[in-house]
Amino acid sequence: MSKPVVVSAIAALVVVALAFALNPSPEKHREEIRKAVGERSPIAAVLGLGALTAFVSTYHPLGFASYTTVNDRVVSVGAFGVVVFIEPSKDK
Repeated sequence: MSKPVVVSAIAALVVVALAFALNPSPEKHREEIRKAVGERSPIAAVLGLGALTAFVSTYHPLGFASYTTVNDRVVSVGAFGVVVFIEPSKDK
């Protein structure tokens, strides 16, 4: 094999290993949900709706990434140690 192919393969393996190692935990997802719900509505923060939403969320690990759902809707996704809250749509 040529040198660029080996370097590319090693880099790809390092990225995949980092993705698996840095996959966010269920608690990191729940903390992001609590924080995001509290920021969007001060009343929800006072009533503890963020904590309730985080409590009923279901964590789904994919190995290299993860996501949480509430009532079959994805509310957060995470990879490489970063969790992003997704504003639920009003469609359903």
